[in-house]
Amino acid sequence: MAKLYFHYSTMNAGKSTLLLQASYNYVERGMQTYLMTATFDDRAGTGKIGSRIGISAEADTYTDHDDLYGMIAARLAAGPCACVLIDEAQWLTKAQVWQLARAVDDLDVPVMCYGLRVDFRGELFPGSAALLALADEMREVRTICHCGKKATMVIRVDATGTALTEGAQIEVGGNDRYVSLCRRHWREAVGDCTPE
Repeated sequence: MAKLYFHYSTMNAGKSTLLLQASYNYVERGMQTYLMTATFDDRAGTGKIGSRIGISAEADTYTDHDDLYGMIAARLAAGPCACVLIDEAQWLTKAQVWQLARAVDDLDVPVMCYGLRVDFRGELFPGSAALLALADEMREVRTICHCGKKATMVIRVDATGTALTEGAQIEVGGNDRYVSLCRRHWREAVGDCTPE
């Protein structure tokens, strides 16, 4: 029975590495996978999912206007596909997460999503919120703060390393722009920033 999976964490936890490893395991056993990533995430190159440890794979790209159910149905019509794997799932829209749920239910294909849970302001991404609500199974991918505690938050920094508390929710970046922290150190970095 197919399921919708959500593997979530902060930055630099190895989510893309886990996605590529899962795909490799299927391919090694003679099964095909369908890899997808957001069009605007070109850190590894357009249409590629890349990991900080240096591995990558080609992927189909989507925008927030694309019908993912339709894209998955077309891929399945083209030939056997054992699993759909989606990188940077936090950037999905709520409607697209529902499309993935329909693909699982109606097309009987497992869909594994990998992404951030919260943004640099400590707020859920729309895609992550929908996945937390709809996923059949969820798994936290853990990483650590500089203090050794589990990192659950992320800050966005400017060129001088100062934590930012304002700005667009979506801004593509890597280690030069984002730092994973435990909640206590995130609060210190952003000046406590407790909502009223």
